[in-house]
Amino acid sequence: MNLLKKYLSLCWFKNNPIELFPSKSFMWKAVIFYLISGIIVESLIADPADGTLEVSLRTVMAFSSIATYLLVFKKWQYFNQMYTAIFICENFIMTLATITEGLYFWLVMKHYEYAEEVSIAIGVLLVGWYIAIVSYILRQAFLTKMSVSVILAFSYFILTYGLPMLFMDI
Repeated sequence: MNLLKKYLSLCWFKNNPIELFPSKSFMWKAVIFYLISGIIVESLIADPADGTLEVSLRTVMAFSSIATYLLVFKKWQYFNQMYTAIFICENFIMTLATITEGLYFWLVMKHYEYAEEVSIAIGVLLVGWYIAIVSYILRQAFLTKMSVSVILAFSYFILTYGLPMLFMDI
C-alpha cells in the first residue's frame, strides 16, 4: 500500500519514478488494472469487442513508446519504474474517467440541461492533467527541459490513444 501511495503521489507531481522500485506482482497488477479499466470505459463508449481491441492496441503502444523513449535517452534500466509510474497514474485518471461516465449518466437521468457540457469539461481537464503527469514523469526520468517533456508527453498521448483510435476507424 505504501508503494501505491508513492506512485499515486506522482499524480500530484511529487516523487521521482526512478527512485521507486516496484515488485513484479505490483507491476503486473498495474497492467491488469489498466487493461480492465480501459476495457470497461471503452465498452461504455463502443461495443466490448472494439473496446477490448483498442485497449490492447493502446497497451502495446504504451509499452513500445516507453521502451523507445528509454532507448533514445539511454535509460533502459528504468523500464519497470517508468511503465509502472505511467500505468499507475493512467489508472488513476481512468478511474476518474469512469466516475465521470457515471456522473454523466446520472445527470442525463436527472434531465440536467448541461450534462454533456459538464462531462466534456471534466474529460478535457482529465486529459490535460494526464498529459501534465506524463510530462512530469518523463522530466524526472530524463532530466529534460519542461518543453521537451511536454512534447514527449503529448507525443506519448497521440501514440497511445490516437493511433489505436485511428486504426479502429479504418
